[in-house]
Amino acid sequence: MRYQLRHTTHYDYSGSVTLSHNEARLLPRELPWQRCRNSELTITPTAVRQRERVDFFGNRVVYFSIQEVHDSLDVTVKSHLTTLPRSLPDQHITLSWEQALRELAIGEHRVSSTQTLEHLHARLFALDSPFVQQSLDLVDYSRRCFTRNRPLVEAVLELNQAIFNEFTYDPEFTTLATPLQMVLESRRGVCQDFAHLAIGCLRSMGLAARYISGYMETLPPPGQEKLLGADASHAWLSVYIPGWGWLDIDPTNGTVPDERYITLGWGRDFADVTPLKGVMNGSGEHKLQVAVDVIPVPP
Repeated sequence: MRYQLRHTTHYDYSGSVTLSHNEARLLPRELPWQRCRNSELTITPTAVRQRERVDFFGNRVVYFSIQEVHDSLDVTVKSHLTTLPRSLPDQHITLSWEQALRELAIGEHRVSSTQTLEHLHARLFALDSPFVQQSLDLVDYSRRCFTRNRPLVEAVLELNQAIFNEFTYDPEFTTLATPLQMVLESRRGVCQDFAHLAIGCLRSMGLAARYISGYMETLPPPGQEKLLGADASHAWLSVYIPGWGWLDIDPTNGTVPDERYITLGWGRDFADVTPLKGVMNGSGEHKLQVAVDVIPVPP
């Protein structure tokens, strides 16, 4: 699939801002299943300093500073991408989730040096992070999916479907500060909450899972329903399958991401892939508007 992506972020400030330093994680990654042909980042007012780097997780990060007095900020990214079919593990794979725990802990399976590095890196994603803490309540919720000797992929897919079936998508219920425990108890939230919830469940069971920031196709193919979370940034997650790699799942829609998904970046949770953040010298409050369009491009 070929896409044209446009993501616009607009801030209106109630007072004047004289200086701001910012980081944007808005440029799509290059991946085996995703090719970014070009990206254009436009900042208004014009940034005095701007540079791109790659962070610890391999995400593209643009730092910029604005050193003139301003009462608004616009950041727009236009990208042209091609997404490709992804490889998937056989759903009848025999690796049980208990075996995955042991291999994640001690790396007893035989792998190449490249896989060994990935395996060691995966252990980071089994630990608590700012927005995701392990708990017995999450273990209790997950236990029915992770029955004794059950194949890991099968258990993960059931957890993905359970969250989709049992939780209500409600953009008015949660904020970034809403605790994960409240999401679990209320059975309500948005894609970010459901991704954090699934990650919390998997980590509470001892597995490694990472948070993914990105987008979905805005206009669905003919005859298909529009996916929840379209027309905005979307969030999902991936779980580490020892000896195979990372499997993406989307509990908001109960699906396994395909060519309709565009990956920006990943980290332990939302804190590692915040699309735009910064500090400024000024006073007052601000209003935020975000617009996203992911439009299919004919071949």
